[in-house]
Amino acid sequence: MAREHSPGTKLALTMLVGLILCIPLFSVWLLVYDRQSQSEAAHTSIAEGWGGPQKMAGPVLVIPYKVTTSETVTESNRLVTRSQTVWKQLVLAPEAVQLDTQVTPQERERSIYKAVVYEAQLSGRSKFAIPSDLRRFGVAVADMALDRAELRFGLSDPRGLYGQPPRVSLGGAPLRLQPGGGAGATGGSGFFAWVDARSLAAAALVVDYAYSFRGNGQLALIPQAGDTQWRVRSTWPSPSFQGGFLPVRRNVDAQGFDARYRVGNLALGASLISTDRDAPAAGASDNSSAASAAEARIDLVQPVDLYSQVDRAAKYGFLFIGFTFLAFLLFDVIGGVRVTPVEYLLVGAALVLFFVLLLAFAEVTGFTPAYLVASAAIVGLNTAYSAAVLKSWRRAAMIGGLLTALYGVLYVLLSLEAFSLLIGSLMLFVALAAVMYLTRNLNWGDKETEEPTSY
Repeated sequence: MAREHSPGTKLALTMLVGLILCIPLFSVWLLVYDRQSQSEAAHTSIAEGWGGPQKMAGPVLVIPYKVTTSETVTESNRLVTRSQTVWKQLVLAPEAVQLDTQVTPQERERSIYKAVVYEAQLSGRSKFAIPSDLRRFGVAVADMALDRAELRFGLSDPRGLYGQPPRVSLGGAPLRLQPGGGAGATGGSGFFAWVDARSLAAAALVVDYAYSFRGNGQLALIPQAGDTQWRVRSTWPSPSFQGGFLPVRRNVDAQGFDARYRVGNLALGASLISTDRDAPAAGASDNSSAASAAEARIDLVQPVDLYSQVDRAAKYGFLFIGFTFLAFLLFDVIGGVRVTPVEYLLVGAALVLFFVLLLAFAEVTGFTPAYLVASAAIVGLNTAYSAAVLKSWRRAAMIGGLLTALYGVLYVLLSLEAFSLLIGSLMLFVALAAVMYLTRNLNWGDKETEEPTSY
């Protein structure tokens, strides 16, 4: 007859099997990461040609102005002063901007993957005026070539422009638009129009505009005016408001959202005038974090990020293996039912397989139905196998009940992210207290002195 191992040795063997199962469990994490990467690549492919995440800026008025510079040089042992006229650019942001954007989202599918794209219809009005403190910038109205001004609009991906061409009018007169020359931190992308702004010296200019564009994932505005008011409406029920500026009012429900922004140039930390620059970025920066802080952004997020949830679930895999092995070990060392390392390994493999099933089904059916199917399959499999290993359906039912409770608690942990640490720590405390109570009279080093207890 084979020699019976001591409880301490059985515990060591159980822990060894658990460590071996770390290899397939780690492989599950890699599988989730790989499938998530494939999903992101598929989303990019689905949205290709539709338009990328869109970022809007402007309009701004770019006005050439002349500056006379002097240079003193030595010629024939004499100091000679030469003067020359240099043309530079003054960028004038509007005093007030009113924008209204209607976003129409839709989900596009390819195989099992989905991507959120949208069509946006924007209409707006901007008011330009020469500030009274213009001379503080070393510029005089007489030195400005107002008849050669440019009105610039920024759009990060102009490929998304669709339908009727953008309509821009100055004082009711339509303007002819040209590609390129964007405004703000949009990489110079957008469109512009040549403007005769000589009337700006005497009165304010009012610009009306409207255009439609496509994009995917997110929509952002880089405010540049003295007072920017932006209203965004959509039927998408799950927006995420990001960036350095949040809505002053918003309403989100199952029918969509309605958000209103209001940003002043004091909040931007930038003047309405900038000079000596070709790229007018009032407060713009090449630094990505600084650019994000100077924008109002709305992400059209998926309500459930299944890869994130599966990844979080897989991180609890050690708890599933630990609790289940602990139950088998107690049946072994207290109940007198012998459980071999191979049986531990098979039960643990089934527990790891749960996360693979969860990922595979979730990509097709969604997270909650996949969770129910995968957990029911693994609970049934391990319960039936436990009946053979533990020689009792009553004991197997206890294993099935433990697994059902674990899967139920895990779902709660995934749903209540803010309290996951609290609930998890309480679970561990209760489990440790139960083990300490059940093994309080157990001699871990000598099996022969123990009398099996009927379980």
